[in-house]
Amino acid sequence: MGRPATAPNSATPSGTVAESLLNDYLRMLRAERNRSAYTLRNYANDLRACFAFLAEEAKVDLLATDRHTVRAYIASLMESGIAPASIGRKISTLRSFYRYLQQEGRVKSNPCDGVHGPKRPRRLPNFLTEEEVTALITAPEPDKPQGLRNRALLELLYAAGVRVGEVFNLNTADLELSEIGGALRVRGKGNKERMVLVGKPAARALRRYLREGRPRLAKGAEEALFLNRDGERLSVRAVQTIVHKCALACGLDKRAHPHLLRHTFATHMLDGGAELRVVQELMGHASANTTQVYLHVTEARQRQVYDGAWDAMADSYQRVLEERKKARRRDEAAEEGEGEADQ
Repeated sequence: MGRPATAPNSATPSGTVAESLLNDYLRMLRAERNRSAYTLRNYANDLRACFAFLAEEAKVDLLATDRHTVRAYIASLMESGIAPASIGRKISTLRSFYRYLQQEGRVKSNPCDGVHGPKRPRRLPNFLTEEEVTALITAPEPDKPQGLRNRALLELLYAAGVRVGEVFNLNTADLELSEIGGALRVRGKGNKERMVLVGKPAARALRRYLREGRPRLAKGAEEALFLNRDGERLSVRAVQTIVHKCALACGLDKRAHPHLLRHTFATHMLDGGAELRVVQELMGHASANTTQVYLHVTEARQRQVYDGAWDAMADSYQRVLEERKKARRRDEAAEEGEGEADQ
């Protein structure tokens, strides 16, 4: 299970019923739902924080918690200044935990049913323009193995819209390339597999990396697609650092991270006329509602273009009016001059 799932917490002593139930729950998530160690650690932290509230503030037993207590917990989180998104995640984790307890017969009902966290303000995802994407992708040095790797990595993040964790898990066997494009076998959340297509530029960069860059980095039988200088699988943190450094190198003033390229992929796909369902499948979203946010981005862009076009038209019309006024004044002055000459 690993330390994050079993380590005692100062607020919840080891050996308690709560800790035992938590460990059982985490074991189930790992065995049956294939949750990652990172996810399990976050679940454990969220639940232990709730256990501490129940024991120290609410004075309520974990198995006797009701809806009123859960709402009191939400109120305490809000008073502590926790962000609405974080509160929503904590309540979602708690709801899932009590659903497990209900299935195991430890509680009769789920105290989180009908309880919702604070409403989160809608934030549209940032994205790069086509010019910014081009500048970012062409930032790596093309004559070094790391540069060839970074170019292929950036091309892939943009062309396929894959998550950084999915890039980390890619092996050379997952890649099929041709002269006109390529396809990837991607393992997403919950270890679900999907096929993702990539275009000609990304396929070209990947072929060159595999031909000229990766052999100079490889030192053994490592099957990972992207390797570090020691010939080992490139870490998630390293991918994040590469994106950030390349953004700085090309002068991007936006906070660059791998997910920004995923946002950009979706936005550009929808701007280009792709159907929402197609983009949903390519990105590996379980629900179209998750992909729907990118429609709001494109609508916002359309409104911006529309407003800009009207502003430009208004400016142009104003200039025409000014020119007409000037021409009328010149004509009037000319007529007055002719009248004086006649006199």
